[in-house]
Amino acid sequence: MTAAIADRLRDPDATVRRLAVIDLPYSDEDEIVPLLLPCLADTDALVRTEAVKALEGYEEPEVLAAMVPMLLDEDPGVRQAAGDVLSELKLPESAAALLPLIAPHQPAEARAQGFRALRALRYPAAFAPALASLRDPSAAVRAEAVGVLGYLKDPAAIGELAEVAANDPTAEVRRIAVGALGYASSVSVLPALTRALGDAHWPVRDEAAQTIGKLRLAPAIPDLVRAMDDEMWQVRLKAARALGQLKAEAGLPPLVAALQHPISNLRKEAAIALGEISDTRAIAPLEAALNDADPDVRKLARLALTAIGLAQGARTGGAA
Repeated sequence: MTAAIADRLRDPDATVRRLAVIDLPYSDEDEIVPLLLPCLADTDALVRTEAVKALEGYEEPEVLAAMVPMLLDEDPGVRQAAGDVLSELKLPESAAALLPLIAPHQPAEARAQGFRALRALRYPAAFAPALASLRDPSAAVRAEAVGVLGYLKDPAAIGELAEVAANDPTAEVRRIAVGALGYASSVSVLPALTRALGDAHWPVRDEAAQTIGKLRLAPAIPDLVRAMDDEMWQVRLKAARALGQLKAEAGLPPLVAALQHPISNLRKEAAIALGEISDTRAIAPLEAALNDADPDVRKLARLALTAIGLAQGARTGGAA
């Protein structure tokens, strides 16, 4: 079998070589890596792309040594495939091989893919390069550097991430930075997050509401109440979720109003939040929601009413 596969991999026809690479992982070959590595240097970009994909999951040193340079390949498809494969690395010891890619002299695309691959590996040595890259001219590099810092969860990056969340010129970078602030342990990020709730781009506002809820930032409750009037229902949904997480009684009026919203997902989230807040003033609106056209809304309204009843029972028992 080895001879036959090897012959196909050396065939003058690039299509034959490409199909051989695709077939190789499904063959009876015990050792496919030695056969695939030379294919990374094939003259045909499609063959190189398939060879990169076929090597996913192999983290042997020789594979990483051959794979990392593929992020500098002349073909964008090869570079993207290499980035996808490297982003799936699982072994922390693989991270050291990626550090040369994030050096300032490397092309922006390679640096972005390098940071992307390093992100989930939580490699401490990537902290300083990532922090320094928050002002990189490339938005892609900045976004992936933010991702690295978010995964590392180092308190030393909080101030810089808050600055990016508030002021980066690219909306997607701001959004990622807002999400990365989810590991903050102080209210110092509150100004950046409340500013993000008013961002011109709704995905940033959406992320801000979610992060505020995750951090349980009670001082942001008035901002979340205002966010319940956002023009985008997706932002309202995250604001509703956050108001529930904060058990914010001030959120009752907009949450009750949201039970009538035409988007059923928002009605569901409003019912959940009202159950979490457990205020008796929500009983009548929730009882009305028991007739909602969406069965999930009806179910969540019942659960919310049960939660309110249990909360009231606990309070009465405590008072007794």
